Amino acid sequence: MRKRYCLALDLKDDPELIKQYEWFHRPGGVWPEVLDSIKSSGIELMQIYRTGNRLFMIMEVSEGFSFKEKERLDAGNPKIQEWEELMWNFQQSLPWAEAGQKWVLMDQIFESEV
Repeated sequence: MRKRYCLALDLKDDPELIKQYEWFHRPGGVWPEVLDSIKSSGIELMQIYRTGNRLFMIMEVSEGFSFKEKERLDAGNPKIQEWEELMWNFQQSLPWAEAGQKWVLMDQIFESEV
C-alpha cells in the first residue's frame, strides 16, 4: 500500500532563476541518476507544483520507504550531491525550516471522500 507525503520549499524570488529551475525539471531535464535514486528509494510517484516561488511536492512511496535511508543513500552518491548543490542555486529554505533544511514535510489538515 502506498503512503503519500507532501512537502514544500521556496525558490529564490527571481523570474530568471525560476525559469532555469523549471528548465531542469522539464521532461528529459532531470538527470538519469536522480531519477534512478528516486525510484530505487521506494518513491513510486513524485510530482512538483509551483505557485509564485513556492514549490509543493507530492510523493507516493512504497511501504519500505524511509526518509532517513533515502538521506543516507543520497549522502553517499556524488551525482546526487552534485544535483542538490546545483538545485540550491535556485532554492531557499522556508522561514520556519531548520538550518540547512530544504523540503519541509507538510501536515495534512483536511480530507474528504466524495
